[in-house]
Amino acid sequence: MTNPQPASSDAAPADKAAELQRAFAMFNQVSAELTQAYETLQGKVASLTEELAVANGELRRQYREKEALSERLSSLLDALPAGVVLLDASARVAAVNPAAIEMFGEQVLGAHWGDVVNRCLEPTLTIGEWMLGESRLSIAESALPSGDGKILLLHDISTAQRMKEELERSQRLAAMGEMAASLAHQLRTPLAAALLYASNLGQPGMSEEARARFSDKATGQLRRLERLIQDVLLFARGESIGADVIVASELLAEAAQTMEPLMREQGVDFVVLDDCLDGRLVGSRKALFGALVNLLENALQATPAAGKICLGGNFSGESLRFSVRDTGPGIPPEKRDRIFEPFYTTKGQGTGLGLAIALGVARAHGGTIEISPSVADGAEFVMTLPAGVATTEVDQ
Repeated sequence: MTNPQPASSDAAPADKAAELQRAFAMFNQVSAELTQAYETLQGKVASLTEELAVANGELRRQYREKEALSERLSSLLDALPAGVVLLDASARVAAVNPAAIEMFGEQVLGAHWGDVVNRCLEPTLTIGEWMLGESRLSIAESALPSGDGKILLLHDISTAQRMKEELERSQRLAAMGEMAASLAHQLRTPLAAALLYASNLGQPGMSEEARARFSDKATGQLRRLERLIQDVLLFARGESIGADVIVASELLAEAAQTMEPLMREQGVDFVVLDDCLDGRLVGSRKALFGALVNLLENALQATPAAGKICLGGNFSGESLRFSVRDTGPGIPPEKRDRIFEPFYTTKGQGTGLGLAIALGVARAHGGTIEISPSVADGAEFVMTLPAGVATTEVDQ
């Protein structure tokens, strides 16, 4: 009798075949997904490669443009007649163009700009202008956009300065030529009076008192004539500017001390307001003193007895202001535009040169003189001058 076999022995191979079939199906699915992902990746790589090629082409184009621009800028700097100096954040010279090398030499590269200034440049009375030997330079500075340095532009303005000085001298000479007839009249009047008084001195029988009186009058007219000639020569020549270091308070006190006796003699109240602190000026002490005295004399001639004149000084850190204010009749608006013209005067015995000379001195020192428009009674002349010696920030 034969025994029957179990049913599970026939089912096992079928289960394995089904499982293997499912595995192959899953493998095929995963393989298809990988193939699709690979194709997608290939497409993205191709797209990125194309974009990269476009970007590289744009970068190459920009590089060529910047290279061409750099060449043009380099050629422009080389051909520029003005000096160009590039300073780094520590104020050291990082680059220069040929014009700057011609000014300072090749050793300027790498040097601290403050050392270059101390070694090669001399300050002038005008802010931003310096002397390099016999040449006059104008130095303009601007910060780099990054804030890591500065660019200095140096112009040689020697020719322009000489032309300016020659023009001013020509204008003075032209003004003298135009007013020659008036000047001749002003010279003849005191000269004729002096000759008349001198001729009386030789008359016989004149008392000593009368002789002394005529002598004093003749001397007074001759001094007036001498002052007139000095003013004319000073105006024609122009005042040379020195390098005196002047304490503003001392200059104010010196002018006040000179004029105080004349003020007292004419019964004018004289007040000095010194707010100059420790302010200093650089220039010609004699010329500035003369300009202040001219302003005070002009005020004294316009102020009646029992009037008041105020001499003031003020220091603002960058400039010094000297003001002369009087309680005279003032200056009519129609005459203010001509008050500084040479030989223009509203007084019977004036030369018309005092204010013109004072203005010339102020301008030569880098300043100016103006009539204050805010004064209701009388007149006020304000002379503004740069204080101290001009320096630039990069010198420090």
